[in-house]
Amino acid sequence: MQTNALPHYDDSDNTTGCCPRFDPAGWDGQDLHFRDKPFVRATTKSAMHIPLNMGKVFARVNEHLREAGAYDPGNFIVLSRDLSPWQSEHLFSVSRPVPQEEAATLSGTYVTRVFEGPYRHAREWHAEMAALARDRGATGEEVYFFYTTCPTCAKAYGRNYVVGVARTG
Repeated sequence: MQTNALPHYDDSDNTTGCCPRFDPAGWDGQDLHFRDKPFVRATTKSAMHIPLNMGKVFARVNEHLREAGAYDPGNFIVLSRDLSPWQSEHLFSVSRPVPQEEAATLSGTYVTRVFEGPYRHAREWHAEMAALARDRGATGEEVYFFYTTCPTCAKAYGRNYVVGVARTG
């Protein structure tokens, strides 16, 4: 995959009016190569890893991305990880700066794996991604997830795809 490129993300199939239906084709087993790939960073509050204000934060950031013309549906991902049982970090890929949000960049090589199932399996998925990164010579400490749909949309579509993204170099 080219530097700073992502697998295709089609946001046009959206029958819920909330999250688009996710097509996992092309996302599993990819090596992503980032060099100062631009993102905006946001944090959410959690209670023992259960998000409390994710909907509000995501709505704000997505509105700011669209206002700034920074949303690129052909090159989009939101990388999420827990910083503690009480806080999570979310990196929204952008095509240009978003004045109202905190800027961030990522550099390195990352491997992807597509999972399907309930969110309660996230701990197992995290362990699998960390092991995959360690198998490739990395520490396995930098693991993100791309939650492709909210719980309501996952139920409506009958599938809950989550993409694990782990730094390997």
